Amino acid sequence: MAGCIRVQTEAFDPGVELDALARGDAGAGALVSFIGRVRDDGAHAPVLRLTLEHYPGMTEKALGAIVEQARARWELRDVVVIHRVGAMEPGEPIVLVAVASAHRAAAFAACEFIIDRLKTRAPFWKRERTSQGDRWVEARAGDAQAAERWERDAGLHRE
Repeated sequence: MAGCIRVQTEAFDPGVELDALARGDAGAGALVSFIGRVRDDGAHAPVLRLTLEHYPGMTEKALGAIVEQARARWELRDVVVIHRVGAMEPGEPIVLVAVASAHRAAAFAACEFIIDRLKTRAPFWKRERTSQGDRWVEARAGDAQAAERWERDAGLHRE
């Protein structure tokens, strides 16, 4: 199947997107998804707004490469990646990664792989607006560690 990669400013409805992915493929026995939302982690002043910036063209290319890497590792029927950019408020969905496969193991692994790689390989920059001003959000060490795990496991057989 063709799959879908979208980088957009508009809000999306994860339920509608998952329904569309599931429709029409009786061979997809597993559908696994990850929905990332704007959060207020409480570590600093309350987050009023999150703004995501990206490098148009390069971002879509990076996401496409990540999806192709997942397809090379696992037998996938379809993949959807939707990532928002622009201004968002706490609670709004930022990203959807959804994977359809014949079996759950491949769907779970591929979904996790895609989001782990997206967090470290796609050119996005986050800026939080708080009551104390704006601040750029630094990458988390845990994101890099998760992505590195896939590098170590690259020699594993196709599932």
